[in-house]
Amino acid sequence: MFSMKLKGGFGKTEKFLKKSLGRDYKWVLSRFGELGVSALAANTPKDTGLLASSWEFRIVDNPNGSISIEWHNSDIENGVPIAIILQYGHATRNGYFVEGIDYINPALKPIFDDLAEQCWKEVTKS
Repeated sequence: MFSMKLKGGFGKTEKFLKKSLGRDYKWVLSRFGELGVSALAANTPKDTGLLASSWEFRIVDNPNGSISIEWHNSDIENGVPIAIILQYGHATRNGYFVEGIDYINPALKPIFDDLAEQCWKEVTKS
């Protein structure tokens, strides 16, 4: 036979979660959204500069109650999103493939790292 006794409760956890729900975190996301736009613009390969200057961000309230940041690039030529084909590569009319350049992930990695740290500090502060 096996038995177990538990002592204590979830009062502190419930208090922490209730307190976290009442906070507004959009200001943190807006700050990092702007930082992401700057990092993307600085890290985007430049030919004419149009692609680099076409970054923007949006804060999205998701149906499940979460909030997220989306970065978008408005440089679309002939229906083709230039940021995407530069990142992942593309085929040419001659049948060749132009290799992509991973410029988005290295630009956003430090932003994501800092964002995670800042959000954790915000959630856990008294």
